[in-house]
Parts: sequence; C-alpha cells; structure tokens
Amino acid sequence: MTATRTRTAGPTAPGDRKTTYREAMREALREALRTDERVFLMGEDVGRYGGCFGVSLGLLEEFGPDRIRDAPLSESAFVGAGIGAALAGMRPIVEIMTVNFSLLALDQILNNAATLLHMSGGQLPVPIVIRMTTGAGRQLAAQHSHSLEGWYAHIPGLRVLAPATLTDARYMLAPALADPDPVLVFEHGTLYNASGELPADAGPVGIDRAAVRRAGADVSLITYGGSLPKALAAADDLASGGISAEVVDLRTLRPLDDATIGESVTRTHRAVVVDEGWRTGSLAAEIAARLTEQHFYDLDAPVERVCSAEVPVPYARGLEEAALPQVGGIVAAARRAVGEPAPTETGTPERPPVTGREG
Repeated sequence: MTATRTRTAGPTAPGDRKTTYREAMREALREALRTDERVFLMGEDVGRYGGCFGVSLGLLEEFGPDRIRDAPLSESAFVGAGIGAALAGMRPIVEIMTVNFSLLALDQILNNAATLLHMSGGQLPVPIVIRMTTGAGRQLAAQHSHSLEGWYAHIPGLRVLAPATLTDARYMLAPALADPDPVLVFEHGTLYNASGELPADAGPVGIDRAAVRRAGADVSLITYGGSLPKALAAADDLASGGISAEVVDLRTLRPLDDATIGESVTRTHRAVVVDEGWRTGSLAAEIAARLTEQHFYDLDAPVERVCSAEVPVPYARGLEEAALPQVGGIVAAARRAVGEPAPTETGTPERPPVTGREG
C-alpha cells in the first residue's frame, strides 16, 4: 500500500516527533486506558492479533485481557455488549473492522445507542465510542471499500467524527469518550500509514468545529477524512495556475459545523465539496443544500460536487482509481467554479479574471 503523506507547515520544531496515523491512534487508546479504569477496548482481533490494521498492537500485553477484549465474530453481539456496558457506567471503545461490517450492528447503533437517551427522558445516556475503518483506495473490492459515514451522519443521537490529521487521530478520542452520547469514529484506511511530525504543542482538540487547513480567496474545497490530502494537493495545483483555494476539513460530520463552512464560502463565494461517498443522497448533497439555503446570495457559482462513481467500488487498481475522487477531478471542479476552462491538449490557457465578488 502506498503511504499517504501528511503535510507539514515548515521545519520541524524542537520537541516535534515523527509518528504515523496508526501510532497516533494507538497512543490515544493507551492514554485513555491509563487515565480511566472504566475504559476498555473490545472487538474482533483487537487483542492477540493487535487489530486488523495494527492499531491496538501491544495493548493486550500492557493492559491484559479484561481491558483488551477479543470478541466473537458477531458485530451485533459485541456492539450490543458495549452499549450495555456504557449503560452500566463503563466507557467502552468498540472496534468494528471495516464499515461494511457495521451494517450487521445497525440495529444496535440506530435503535439502541442513538435512541435510548431520548426514549428514557434523559435518564439513560450511552457513552460508547465505536471506531471503524472506512473508505476505498486499497484494492479491497466492493464489499470492503464503502464510505458509509454519510449514512450514520443522517442519524440523530449520534456524533460522527472523521479524523484526517495526525493531531486529530491522537487527540479526538479523549473528548469522544467524555461525550455522553454515542460517538462513531471513521478512520480512513489509506491514512494509517500516513506519517509526519506530531507537534509538541498539539492537543487537546475539540470535536465541534471544522478546521481551515489552508486559507484561500477564490474557492472553498470542503472535505474530510481520506480526501483531505487530495484536496490539499489540488489546492497546490490550483495555486500554480493562480487560483487561491481554501481547504476546509469538516472533522465532525454530525453535527456539521455550518458556521465554519459558511464563513469560508462567504470569503470565497464558490464551493467544491469532495466526498468519497456516492453522489446520490450523499453528505456532499447535504452540504450543497445547506449552502444554497443559508448562503445563496454569497455564491457566485453553483456548488460543485466531486464524489465516487455510482458503481460498486472495483477491485482492479485502474478502475478503482477512476471510480474515486482524485486530484484532477477536484482541480477541474474548482476551475469550473471560478469560470476557468480546464487545460487543453495544447496547453493551459491563460486565466481570465475571476468574476463576481473579490472581497
């Protein structure tokens, strides 16, 4: 698998340390287990095997089988057990191997975790954290390449997180465990090998606000999770052609941070939403609708969406890449938004002045 590199903002500062997304997640788990005796990790292969993606490697030896619990191959059973433990005062972290397997526990998540606080008149909070790997790009074929976080962002009663940076991978877990509501954490599979410097002054982080990862003036690229590196690369490409793209990392998919999204579009007056989910009924569609409802008169162009092709994700590498949002497609959408034609075979045309508001 090709590692996705995270971006750094200049020379490494004293005290910064090299790490990977996977190691940052592991350190977050280790801190949670050390800090609170109520915390335990449960799921398939999280113990002796060290996690399907290696996130929990070594934790069984450090904390023992009571805190790192290998579960039978039944998502409905161990997610239900986690919900029961949360109701009893524990702070369970439940790992589901990949998002497609979460569908086997959908009844537990939708009908129990998300509803019990409401149905009990506030008497039964369910402080459970459910982690799962999401996304394509690793040649795992149609059954293991879903991006279904938008489905879960549809459900009231849940908080849905999508950490895309080393800092968020390291520091989002603590506030998730402190939240009285169930929290779903979607970890994009292409990010586990992403490496970079974790700033010495990083953390803690909030789980309520989106983050502007790159400032810009001409168009807002709004995305999350595994698509963030692609949006940043697209912004670099656009900058070489004189287009200043702002990159907004949603971070929290439910509730969406309408304020940060709106503030960005108020500055740029154009928006491209990048979402690895399928276009129909997507998170991108929700964001586009909200921008139309709340910022219609700030927009100087229709909201563009860059989503996955409406097909089961192919296995063959070339077909898989063609089915997923890529840097070229993001760049093309941004050029359309600013009214600039795409490059032709004879070269890149000179950029016409950006029309509309420039302030």
